[in-house]
Amino acid sequence: MSYNIQLFRTETKEKEQHANDESFFDREDNLIPFEQQQIEDLKERLIRYKYQLVREDDSGLHFNHPDEDFGSVLLSERGLYFRAGLSESSIFEVGMTASEFTDTGEFAKYDPQQEGWEEF
Repeated sequence: MSYNIQLFRTETKEKEQHANDESFFDREDNLIPFEQQQIEDLKERLIRYKYQLVREDDSGLHFNHPDEDFGSVLLSERGLYFRAGLSESSIFEVGMTASEFTDTGEFAKYDPQQEGWEEF
């Protein structure tokens, strides 16, 4: 079991909020793709946060962190997916990290367990 937090482009958030569709996230084509520069910037930022690239496959770039409280990350063409352990410290660290990634205004944080977007 794990706790998942997702980052998408803000346009995806807007699209989801207007869709009134409970299965919105089930269809990948609903998720607005990242621009190539955004992918590069996210990858570099993950590395600055000490995430280590462990593999690349058809689903995207997979990262692990030496401190397991920071979980693992998948960077795909359409989303940044954080996976935390179920400990309070892991959920906190991953949640804070994901929130920090929204500071440019380009991305929005979605917590599927809470079924909602982070509001500031």
